[in-house]
Amino acid sequence: MKAPLAPGIRLITSFSRDSWYRGFILFLTFLFYTAYHLSRKPISIVKSELHRNCSTVIRPANLNITNNVTWCDWQPFDQDNYQTLFGVLDNSFLVAYAIGMFFSGIFGERLSLRYYLSFGMVMSGLFTSLFGLGFYWNIHSLGYYAFVQIMNGLMQTTGWPAVVACVGNWFGKGKRGFIMGVWNSHTSVGNILGSLIAGAFVSSSWGLSFIVPGIIIASTGVLCFFFLVESTSWFFLKIFSSHGLINGAISGEPQEVTEEHSKAISFCGALSIPGVVEFSLCLLFAKLVSYTFLYWLPLYISNVAHFDAKEAGDMSTLFDVGGILGGVIAGLISDYTGGRATTCCVMLIFAAPMLFLYNAFGQRSLATTIGMLLVCGSLVNGPYALITTAVSADLGTHESLRGNSRALSTVTAIIDGTGSIGAALGPLFAGLISPTGWNNVFYMLISADILACLVSSFISSSPQSARSLSRRSGRFFLTTLLVFILLFFFQFLLRLVYKEVRGWCGHVPRARR
Repeated sequence: MKAPLAPGIRLITSFSRDSWYRGFILFLTFLFYTAYHLSRKPISIVKSELHRNCSTVIRPANLNITNNVTWCDWQPFDQDNYQTLFGVLDNSFLVAYAIGMFFSGIFGERLSLRYYLSFGMVMSGLFTSLFGLGFYWNIHSLGYYAFVQIMNGLMQTTGWPAVVACVGNWFGKGKRGFIMGVWNSHTSVGNILGSLIAGAFVSSSWGLSFIVPGIIIASTGVLCFFFLVESTSWFFLKIFSSHGLINGAISGEPQEVTEEHSKAISFCGALSIPGVVEFSLCLLFAKLVSYTFLYWLPLYISNVAHFDAKEAGDMSTLFDVGGILGGVIAGLISDYTGGRATTCCVMLIFAAPMLFLYNAFGQRSLATTIGMLLVCGSLVNGPYALITTAVSADLGTHESLRGNSRALSTVTAIIDGTGSIGAALGPLFAGLISPTGWNNVFYMLISADILACLVSSFISSSPQSARSLSRRSGRFFLTTLLVFILLFFFQFLLRLVYKEVRGWCGHVPRARR
C-alpha cells in the first residue's frame, strides 16, 4: 500500500511558482531593510560607553592617572558638554537622512534598483565600520565622527524608496495593506538585533559594535546584487521567454509581461500626483510623534515611573510591539474597506486622547503602563506604517500616471523625506520643551497628532474630487504649508550648523555694554 503524499510536500506544491517568487522577494527585501535598521542602532547603545561614570569603574593597575574623573571616557565625549556632542551626532545623521531622502528617489527611478540597493548597503556598511574603526585608530575628533554620521545618513536613504518600490512592483493593490503591515516589522526586528549585537561588544571593544553590523549590511548588499529581481515583468520576460514559457506565466495574463521603457517621473511630477502632498504632511506630524517616543520614552518612564535605566528601556519596547500590531491592523482594515486615508484618520482620532490618558494615568500601575503603551504604540505607529508602505506603493502606481510604473521610488522618497523632517524636529523640540515639564511635551505630541488627523481627514473627505475647485484650493494650501515647513526646517538647520561651528571654533560672545 502506497503512503499518501507527505503533508508538507502537498503544502509546498499547492503554491504556484509565481507565489514562491513573490515570497522570496518579500523575504529578501525584509532581510535588506532589517540590515539597514540593524546598522543604525549601535550609536544608541555605545553612547553609555563613550561617557561613563568612571568612579564605578575599576582602574587598571598600569594606568597612572590621578585626580582624573573622566579617565575611562572616550574623548571628545569626556567633557560636561557630552550630551550636546551626542546631539550633534544624532542630528548629523537625521538631518542628512531627511535631506538626502528627497534626492534618493530621483536616483532610484533612473538606476537599476538592484545596483542602487547593493551600492547603498555596501557603502552603509563602510561608513558604519568607519565609526567603529575610530576605536582602533584612536581617533578623538568630533568632526570625524560627525562626518561619518552624515555620510552614513546619506547612504541609508538608498534603502527605503528602493525596497518599497520592489515590493510594490511584485504585489498588487488588493492585499498590499496586510502584506506590507507584516513586512514592515523589519524595523523592530532590525532594532532588536542591532541592540543585541552592539550590546555583545560594547563593554569590551565598542568598535566591534559598529564593525560587525557594518559587515552584516555590506554582506546583504552582496546578496542583493546576486539575487534581487526588481519586478515581475522584467523577471518573466527575461527568464521565461528564453524557455518558451512566457504565455500564462502570470495568472494567464501574458499581456502584462512587457518591457518598461517609460520615462522616470520628475520631482514636480510626483508632487502633482493626488495625495502625495497630503500624505507627506500627514507623515511629517505622525513621524514627529513616533520618533519623539523612540528617543525620549525610556527617559520619560525612568523619570515619571521611577524605573531604572534597564527596566525603562525594556518597558519602552512595548511601544514598538504595539506599533507592529498597529501596522498589521491598519493594513487589514484598509484592505477590507479600501480607504487608506480613512483608516489613518480614525486611528489618529483615537491616538490623541490616548496620549493624554497615558500621560495622566499611564504610570498608576505596571498593568496600566503595559496596556497603554501597547495601545498608544498601535494607534501612533499604525498610520505611520501604513503611509510609508501601502500608501506610498499605491500613489507610486496611481491611475493618473497612465501606466508609468517608474514613480514608486520618487513618491516614496518624497513622503518619507518629509516625514524624516518630523523625525528630526520631534526629538529636538522634546529636548527643548522637557525642562518646562513633561506635560508640555505631551501637549506638543497631541497637537502634532491632531494636525496629522486634520490632514488625513481632508484626504478621506473628498477621494473622488481631485479636479474640484475645493480640492485644488486645498492642495494649494497644503503645498504652501509643506513649502513653509521645508523653508523653516532648512533655516533652522543653517542656524544650528552656524551655532555649532562657532562653538567648535571657540567663539566667545562679546558682553553688551
